[in-house]
Amino acid sequence: MKRIALIHTVKSVAVSFEEMVRKGVGREVKVHNLWDDFLADNPNETGEFTADNRNRLFLDIKAQELTGADLIVTTCSTLTPAVEMIRPFIKVPVIAIDDAMAKKGITYGDRVLVMATAGSTVGPTVSKLQREGEMAGRQLSIDTCVCAEAFMALKAMDMELHDRILKEKAGTLPAYDCIVLAQASMAHLEEEIGAVTGCPVLTSPRLCVEEIKNKLEEIRQ
Repeated sequence: MKRIALIHTVKSVAVSFEEMVRKGVGREVKVHNLWDDFLADNPNETGEFTADNRNRLFLDIKAQELTGADLIVTTCSTLTPAVEMIRPFIKVPVIAIDDAMAKKGITYGDRVLVMATAGSTVGPTVSKLQREGEMAGRQLSIDTCVCAEAFMALKAMDMELHDRILKEKAGTLPAYDCIVLAQASMAHLEEEIGAVTGCPVLTSPRLCVEEIKNKLEEIRQ
C-alpha cells in the first residue's frame, strides 16, 4: 500500500484534505498528517518566510520522509518557494499544493487575479504564476486582492463569516481572464465566486489531488 505524507498549516485544510485525497486517488492509501500552524501564522505576522521558517519546514518534510512515505504533499501556498529549495534534499517526490494550479492558471489569458486571505500567500502565488508564464513565453498582468478580515475569521474557525467576506468582495471585482484562489482553505468557494464574478476560478486542492493520483501511477510503474 502506498503512503502519502501531508503537511498542513491550516486546521480546516488538515481536516478536509485527507478525505479529498482518499476519494480522488482511486485506490487505498495510508496517509500521515502533520499540522504546523506556525508556518502560516509567523510569515503572515512578520511579512516574510524567514531562514528559521525554512529550517522548520525542512525538518517537517524530513519528519514526513521518515514515515516511509512514497510521496510528500505540502498543502499551504506560503510554503511553496521553500519547498522548491528543499526538494533536492528529499529522497521522495514532494508536491506543493499550487504546482498544478499555477500551470493551469496561465492557460485562460493574460489578466489574472490572485485572491487570498493571508498576505503571506500572495507573493509565492504571484511568483509561481509569473514563472509559469515566462516558461510559456507569456507576460501576465497579475493583480492581487487580500481579505485580511477573512483570515481572522478563518483562525477563529468562523467559516460562515470567512465565506461571507470573500463573496462580498468578489461581488466588487472587475472581469479577469482567471481568478486564482491562493489558499486551499478558500477552495469550497470556487463555484460561488465563479458565479458572482462570471470568471473562471481555480483552486488548488482538486488540481493537486489529480497530480497526486498521476504521481502515484508513475511510482507504481
